[in-house]
Amino acid sequence: MNLWIKNGHLLDPANRCDEICDIYIKEGKVAGIGSLSSDAEMENVTVIDASGKYVMPGFLDLHVHLREPGFEYKETIRTGTAAAAKGGFTAVCPMPNTKPSTDSPEMVQKILDIAEKDSKIHVYPVGAVTKGQMGEEMTDIAGMVKAGAKAISEDGKSVMNAGLYREAMREAAKAGIPVLAHCEDKNMVGNGAMNAGEKADSLGIEGITNAVEDVIVARDILLAKETGAALHLCHCSTKDSVSMIRFAKEQGVEVSGEVCPHHFAMTEDEIPADDANYKMNPPLRSKEDVDMLCQGLSEGVMEVISTDHAPHGEEEKKKSMAEAPFGIVGSETAYALAVTHLVKKGYLTPMQLVERMSTNPCRILGVPGGNLSVGMPADITIADMDSVYEIDKDTFVSKGKNTPFHGARVQGRVYYTIVGGEIVYQYNGGR
Repeated sequence: MNLWIKNGHLLDPANRCDEICDIYIKEGKVAGIGSLSSDAEMENVTVIDASGKYVMPGFLDLHVHLREPGFEYKETIRTGTAAAAKGGFTAVCPMPNTKPSTDSPEMVQKILDIAEKDSKIHVYPVGAVTKGQMGEEMTDIAGMVKAGAKAISEDGKSVMNAGLYREAMREAAKAGIPVLAHCEDKNMVGNGAMNAGEKADSLGIEGITNAVEDVIVARDILLAKETGAALHLCHCSTKDSVSMIRFAKEQGVEVSGEVCPHHFAMTEDEIPADDANYKMNPPLRSKEDVDMLCQGLSEGVMEVISTDHAPHGEEEKKKSMAEAPFGIVGSETAYALAVTHLVKKGYLTPMQLVERMSTNPCRILGVPGGNLSVGMPADITIADMDSVYEIDKDTFVSKGKNTPFHGARVQGRVYYTIVGGEIVYQYNGGR
C-alpha cells in the first residue's frame, strides 16, 4: 500500500520538524515530505486527510505484559498487540514473566514466531536475567540476543543477588543491549498493597514505602556505573528516583528512566476504597512524588513514557487489594492520559511528548524508528490533542479491563496507526 498523508502537522524531534506538510509513503518507507500535490495522480495511492491532526513517528512501548505463553486467559500476543496498535504504538517490548519465562534463545524465538503470525506491529522480546526468573543462575544472554532479544529484565521482581546481577549487566554491556530494571527490595515490601501513608492506614491496607524502590534504584545505578551497562529504570514512582537519576546522569552513568501514565496522572489520595483496580506495583504515590515525576519528565531527566500494561482476569481484580494481583492495563489509555496530564498542563510540548513516547524509546532500545526521515520505515501515529471524551473500559480490545481510569475525562485521540506503510488501526468513530 502506498499512502499519501495530506495536511498533517508533522512532529519529528529527530529532524526538528514541526510543520504542516504532506508525507508520501511508498513500499513501506517514507518516500517524500513536503508539498506533494503532484503525487495525487499516482496510481494505487490511498489518501489520508490528516488536517487538524499530528503526524508522528510511531510510539514504542518499552514495557508491556502480553502474558503469552502461560496466561492466555489474561492476554495474548494477538490481543495485546491489537490494544497497543489502538493506542498508537507501532512496537512493544513484552516482559519475560510468562510461563515458561522468556529465559532462553528457544523461548525468544517462540515469542517471535507467535508475533510473526498474530501481531501487526513490531514485537521486541525482552529476555529474563536469570533462569526461570528464580534469581539463582544467569541466562544465556548472548544466545537470547542472537535469537532476537533486544534487552534483558527480571521484571515483576528484582534480582536480589547483586553479584549475579553485576555479571548479567556485564554480559548485557558486552552484547550491546540495555538492562530494564524493576526496582523493588523484596525483603522490605512485606504484604504491602498500596503506598504507605495516611490513606493506606484509613483503608486498613498494608503499605509500601518509597524506600522499597529507592534502595534498588541506588544499587542498580552503582552497578551500571561499575559495569558500563546501559540501565533503564522501569516504572519509576518516587521523588528520590528522579533525584538519583538526575545525579547519575550528571556523573556520566548511562541511565534512563520511564514514568507510566498512572504514576503521573493519579495520586494515592484518589483511591476511593478497597478497589484492586487501583493496585499496581509500584503503587500510586503521594502528590509530592507525582509533582516530581512530572517535573522530571518536563526537564528530560525522565526520558520515557511507558505503560506497564498488565492485564488480569476480571475475577482476580474483584478481590480485595490485599489479595488481588498487581497491575492495570494501559496500552489504550496512555496517549490520552499523557496529553491530558502533561501537554495540557504545560509539562510537555507536543514535540516533547513524541520524544518521550517514540524517539527516546527507540534510541534506548537501539531499534529503527523514532523519526520519519526519507528512507525510514513508515511507522507512523496520527492523532489529535483536542478531542474530549470519557475512557470506557468496555471499548478496550485488550482482554484486560482492569483500569482505574474508567469514566475519566481526557483529551487526545489516536486516529491511525501505520506500520511499514500498512494501516493496522483506524478509528471508526465510536466512543
